[in-house]
Amino acid sequence: MKKIFFVFILCGIAFSSMAQEKKKEKKPLIQLENLFTGGNLTASFYTRGLLLGLSPYFGCSLNKYVDIAASFNYNYISQKDNIDYGDKIRQTVYGPGAFVRVFPIHFLFAEIQYEHNFIRQKYIPADNSYLLPSVVNFDANSVLVGGGYTSGRRNGNNTYYYLSVMWDIAGVAESPYVDGLGRNFPVIRAGYNIALFQGKHRR
Repeated sequence: MKKIFFVFILCGIAFSSMAQEKKKEKKPLIQLENLFTGGNLTASFYTRGLLLGLSPYFGCSLNKYVDIAASFNYNYISQKDNIDYGDKIRQTVYGPGAFVRVFPIHFLFAEIQYEHNFIRQKYIPADNSYLLPSVVNFDANSVLVGGGYTSGRRNGNNTYYYLSVMWDIAGVAESPYVDGLGRNFPVIRAGYNIALFQGKHRR
């Protein structure tokens, strides 16, 4: 009886030690080696307009398939022939955003990005137009959806180049990614993702 009691005590001590070890080994949800930063350049050329911009970001890899990040975008947009032939619209766009990237394969990803855009719009009428020049300020939400190609995102290598194409599906007429006729145009982005504190990347 004493031996059985002693065995139970030893088992209890062993289980207690194992539990403590597991507690020590338990890693926090966000680890330093999973953090990354980066940014992209945006360029879109479409009928009667162009968009140029940049967007830095900071984020975290949740696992080997999913990245999330907060971003900030700044865009310059030029459009012509909006109301009259020969008129011009110039827009300066900036604002915060966030995105999720999903990597089904290490060199391909799907992305969805939300942006809240603050827009300063300058209207330049055509020569001899009855319209007057004006400047207005407003804001608009965008939801960009698309995908891209990377130079390779793998365990131990979260630093890579990428190229993506996205479209705004929010359906907001004031969106900076909609032309003067209300048509969505492709948003082409090229960027660089930089791993922070990575060393030997473990997931």
